[in-house]
Amino acid sequence: MAQTSDALVHDPDGGLPRLFEIMARLRDPKTGCPWDIEQDFTSIAPYTIEEAYEVADAIDRGAWGELEGELGDLLLQVVYHAQMAAEAGHFTFDAVVRAISDKMVARHPHVFGDASRDKSAEDQTRDWEAAKAAERGRAGTLDGVALGLPALLRAVKLQKRAARLGFDWPSTDEVMDKVVEELDELRSAQDAAHREEEFGDLMFVMANLARHMDIDPEAALRAANAKFTRRFAAIEDALEAKGKRPEDSDLAEMDALWDVAKAAERR
Repeated sequence: MAQTSDALVHDPDGGLPRLFEIMARLRDPKTGCPWDIEQDFTSIAPYTIEEAYEVADAIDRGAWGELEGELGDLLLQVVYHAQMAAEAGHFTFDAVVRAISDKMVARHPHVFGDASRDKSAEDQTRDWEAAKAAERGRAGTLDGVALGLPALLRAVKLQKRAARLGFDWPSTDEVMDKVVEELDELRSAQDAAHREEEFGDLMFVMANLARHMDIDPEAALRAANAKFTRRFAAIEDALEAKGKRPEDSDLAEMDALWDVAKAAERR
């Protein structure tokens, strides 16, 4: 048996069975990797989130060569969780595949059933959400929005759920007015706890503004992070050309170099 499994582990064309065997071997209590054996759902979950973001990052950068590897890393996370679940008697990888396949068939009657395909993407999105609501049964409108989501993404999802029931600002103008109101409240906050609360309110309204303007706030912030990284690297390069480092400079000089980098990007 060991010889057979060794052959599969080293077979480049082994496909998913090869990956299953590798994971099972890593988790083997007697012969596996000590680090992998010690892991559980909670310890692996942060890696799952990280790998999903690395997939998104590769897509944002158009790094298609990297995307192949990042998707493999994300797939490993699914296999890892399924292996631990099988060990605990919860479910198997096949059950995961069956559940998502059943869900996709049930939620696309216009493709796999007799429902009309004569609907817009917006209509189909409403049908999808209606199907999800029916699956939730009597659960609250906001139930099921995962607590583990990044806070900004979760804010948008919560707002979308409430908006479908009419609990929403009628236009972007009202949301912008609310941004100003929350900013004023942040300015007037008197202690650390109050400032944190008001800052959270401001972030929540900014997420709402992004939704009204059809902007993905996570993507927008990632782009802003990338822009800041590029321009600060340009500052460092310019200082290095002068034989200096950032700690040898001051804000006025670095701000001027920032403006140069900003102008260069707009040419």
